[in-house]
Amino acid sequence: MNKSEIIENINKETSSLNKPDIKEGVDLLTDFLSESLKSKNRIEVRGFGTFSTRFRKQYFARDPSNGKAIAVNEKHYIYFRASKILKRDLNS
Repeated sequence: MNKSEIIENINKETSSLNKPDIKEGVDLLTDFLSESLKSKNRIEVRGFGTFSTRFRKQYFARDPSNGKAIAVNEKHYIYFRASKILKRDLNS
């Protein structure tokens, strides 16, 4: 599901909000989440899951086209851990 589909689904569920307001809300939420993760803050949404950043050190990998070793630089990446409730609901 992409952002426009999320907006469309929310619009179907509620009659009190129009599409531009829903789009603005979704944009504000994604901007806030992005800025929080850039600042290395942990985001917990009860019943859904937790977003956090993790650090990966530099490591060596293989180039699949020629098999040569290449260095992959150190970087931060986003990690998501689903809540127990979400896991239970997905598997029931």
